[in-house]
Amino acid sequence: MPTVGIKKVILDKHFNRVYSEKEFDELCFEYGLELDEITSEKAAVEKERGAGASGDLNDQEVYKIDIPANRYDLLSVEGLARAIRIFKQEVPAPEYKFAEVPKGGLQKIIVKKETAAVRPQLRFLYRSARQAAPKHLPQAHSCSYRNARLGHHSGTVEYRAEAPKDIKFKPLNQTKEYTAEELMTLYSSDSHLKAYLPIIQNHPRYPVIYDKNGVVCSMPPIINGEHSKITLKTKNVFIEATATDKQKAFVVLDTIVALFSQYCAKPFTVEQVEVIYEETGVKEVYPLLSYREMTVTTPEINTKIGLSLQDSEMATLLNKMSLKAEVVAKETMKIVVPPTRHDILHACDIAEDVGVAFGYNNLVLRLPESNTVAVAFPINKLCDNLRIEIAAAGWTEALNFALCSRDDISSKLRQSEALNQAVHIGNPKTLEFQVARTSLLPGLLKTLASNRDMPLPLKLFELQDVIVKDPSTDVGARNERRLASVFYNKSAGFEVIQAKDGTGYYIEADENPTYFPGRCAKIVGPKGVLLGHIGALHPEVITSFGLTLPCAAVEFNVEPFL
Repeated sequence: MPTVGIKKVILDKHFNRVYSEKEFDELCFEYGLELDEITSEKAAVEKERGAGASGDLNDQEVYKIDIPANRYDLLSVEGLARAIRIFKQEVPAPEYKFAEVPKGGLQKIIVKKETAAVRPQLRFLYRSARQAAPKHLPQAHSCSYRNARLGHHSGTVEYRAEAPKDIKFKPLNQTKEYTAEELMTLYSSDSHLKAYLPIIQNHPRYPVIYDKNGVVCSMPPIINGEHSKITLKTKNVFIEATATDKQKAFVVLDTIVALFSQYCAKPFTVEQVEVIYEETGVKEVYPLLSYREMTVTTPEINTKIGLSLQDSEMATLLNKMSLKAEVVAKETMKIVVPPTRHDILHACDIAEDVGVAFGYNNLVLRLPESNTVAVAFPINKLCDNLRIEIAAAGWTEALNFALCSRDDISSKLRQSEALNQAVHIGNPKTLEFQVARTSLLPGLLKTLASNRDMPLPLKLFELQDVIVKDPSTDVGARNERRLASVFYNKSAGFEVIQAKDGTGYYIEADENPTYFPGRCAKIVGPKGVLLGHIGALHPEVITSFGLTLPCAAVEFNVEPFL
């Protein structure tokens, strides 16, 4: 679920009133949102990077609000404030319109055929605005540059794909010109942009947008040009949305248009742009700002949420959710879905909005009409029994994060191939959470390091899932339930770990880089299946996790015992 941070003073301005913390928290809950945290830009940076890293940032209150992942229209203060004010019936839902076609016709953009191999989808709009675009809009509504990216430009443009060495321009907020090749080197150390460079880096041609004078406006999806930078004096704004997915381009552009259009000379009125694809000769006009119609029945919605609302009551509730509802026949309503509500796909979505507008707190609690008896999964039942037995033997259970750093599962465990089997997190926010763990040992060893001052011996175990790649599954990875334990003392205590062995499997001498040579064994289970390893950890593994005493460990898969 995405979290949006908005300064309180800006929220107050858009709501035309000042809400207290409690009032705003309750208001968010009414609308199905959650006020996650109240902080400041300074506090947030210092929390993430340490004291002194905040620089000149101020202490103004920032409200961090959890937004449902499908509500793209709430990812900025404009959309959030407008939706809630409509919900509170303070303002009507806007009607989005197109401006009259100018005498010279619509502005045109030529999409060259070579762009099809890199970033083929392009959508445009042109608007006459009273104010410059809020700087947070592109970031909020196009979080993944891989799928869609926004840019703001003025005037006529052309979309091409050229060799990196032939592209040269001054990027946004830079003082000199760079070639595209030089920009890749420049931004390879940028904490924000470096994650997006691979999207186009390996292509022989990079997408680039030029104005009518041949000056570069942007190199999507990486960076806009200083030439097309928006200032407070900008009146006419030309916005492009490039993407690899056509539907995402529609959604991003429609959402930005709808939210930004309130700043236009005629509010909620924008001018379309004609996009001409050179390769096919196809001409398209954007944005679409399409209104969709759906027909639902009152009994269907009532059944889904357990209410007995009349047609008129339900229509009133839906109007509060920015959906224009009209009763067209007995127990039948026509719903007009605005271009901001791309999350409305099915009658279930309509039912959800009725529930929100009716009020979660107003729903009557009642027992289900059918009895359902739960049964534990066999793997969970086995693990619960194992936990009881191991804890009774004097071992303490640990519960660690399922994510860890790349070093934790590779270099620190002396496993050079571990990263090939790991599921990697795209654009990780912290070095501690880069991959899904492929072993339980890093977490246990970190727990030991944090408790070194406790009386010896330290005996810990963990019985949880690891995640490994598996091409045979529909998602390319699978969970595997494992048991791991560590014994930390002045002596390795291999006999303590080994004493926990039982029937159904046996150990056999083996070599594993994580364990000390000659003091490692593989655990072989039913039908000769390799379950895991047991032994004394290698000194390099021990020291890499900040430990100073010998340590014995065991880790194996428990699923074959089902």
